[in-house]
Amino acid sequence: MKNRFFILSFLLFVFVSNGQKMDQNRLNDLSVKYANSSFPLLKELLSIPNDAFYPEDIEKNVKWCEKAFAARNFTITRITTAKAPLLLAERKSEKAQKTVLIYLQIDGQPVDTTRWFQASPYLPTLKKQDLDGTWSEIPWDQIDGYDDDWRIFARSASDAKGPVAMFLSALDALSEAKLSPNFNIKVIMDFEEELGSPNLPKAVSDNADLLKADMLIIFDGPRHITNKPTLTFGARGIATITLTTYGPVVPQHSGHFGNYAPNPALRLSKLLAGMKDDLGRVTIPGFYEGISIDSKTREILSAVPDNEAEIRNRLQLGSVDKVGSNYQEAIQYPSLNIRGMQSGWIDEKVRTIIPGWARAEIDVRLVLESDPKRLIGLVKKYVEDQGYYVTDKVPNKEVRMSHEKIATFNHEISYQSFRTNFDSEVGLWLRKALIRAFDEEPILIRMSGGSIPISPFVTTLNIPAVTVPTVNRDNNQHSPNENLRLGNYREGIKTMIAILSERL
Repeated sequence: MKNRFFILSFLLFVFVSNGQKMDQNRLNDLSVKYANSSFPLLKELLSIPNDAFYPEDIEKNVKWCEKAFAARNFTITRITTAKAPLLLAERKSEKAQKTVLIYLQIDGQPVDTTRWFQASPYLPTLKKQDLDGTWSEIPWDQIDGYDDDWRIFARSASDAKGPVAMFLSALDALSEAKLSPNFNIKVIMDFEEELGSPNLPKAVSDNADLLKADMLIIFDGPRHITNKPTLTFGARGIATITLTTYGPVVPQHSGHFGNYAPNPALRLSKLLAGMKDDLGRVTIPGFYEGISIDSKTREILSAVPDNEAEIRNRLQLGSVDKVGSNYQEAIQYPSLNIRGMQSGWIDEKVRTIIPGWARAEIDVRLVLESDPKRLIGLVKKYVEDQGYYVTDKVPNKEVRMSHEKIATFNHEISYQSFRTNFDSEVGLWLRKALIRAFDEEPILIRMSGGSIPISPFVTTLNIPAVTVPTVNRDNNQHSPNENLRLGNYREGIKTMIAILSERL
């Protein structure tokens, strides 16, 4: 396998070194120029609030994108859904034989402004890291003389408005170079990704002809932890579960009813603890059924240059779960994660009560070999096997009095995983582009641990998909103080120029 990859990489390098109009020096010059010139565009885009729970803010983002793509000679189509629209921008190329569909995410995670170290998550702030590890603000007017390690802190800086600005800047750079792709471009923009893109599957199905393409590129996600050029050929899907247990109908004084009224938080804790063993492996029978890591797959996974010690050090972990023998193997399996718990009150609001209920929010990361409905059913059966009457509603008095233990179980399957072969047409094409840009073979990742709502495109349109990540891995995405490293912004523009100028 390794010899095969080496020979292929060498042949690709020889081809791109002799057959391209834009060499690496020109790519470097354009990426530097358009990183600097596009900072106002990036700042403007990041300044628009984009929490999908607020439709009026999403509409501002839709209009901004319509204007930005129309200015670059794209035909714009709004695809109506039950809530936020999808936006399709299309530009045809003369004599093109292929059509490339590009996925961009525009919405962002909700924000807790009290945990951001700046006036607002929607006021992009330039910062540099001091010797003690803290980040200090730099006046924005100094950005023209930026250092690669400076960062812009703002919601969606990395996930995923940064890549949107990179793509627009790459288009502008290509225009200056008087080059155009030899393929048609369709860009689909998603404004509800952080909600799980609930309206995407139907929209893709209803508009299959409009979205028809030969391949899909996703500009999203962080590079490998080494921050080297990366291509990711798959992603896990996601489903969610809300599990609630019950005690007294309203919270009761723990002195009066302690040792008498069952505590729902304790019951929930025991339920959750029983789902995994001490090594972090799911104990529910059949959860990992159908997944195996053969020798060929293991060789692909071992080629990823992970430094396990560095990963543990960065996360400050004294031990890790043993689902797989290493990080890459671990994310080839479905996961069962408690993403949040609530019962009673804590901190300054703590009180001596027996709570009325306890709730856990769970996410299940999916892989191709697992049926999501089956996995959800296994978790539900596990709860029932522990003696619980399971319902999908809040229990009334009659139900409470009729059953010893009650749990409300609700779930949602957002989307399945996808996986594309390394030697697919889109895979080989993207590798050529990145080799030309960076003079090295990109890191090839079989499947990322995170989830992106791509499976409706892959299954409905029957096209292969590859993710081209560009941002820094330590970007705090989904968390306070999300940021984008400026060196990654520049290299992201370079990556996209190389892809758009690579002949297909």
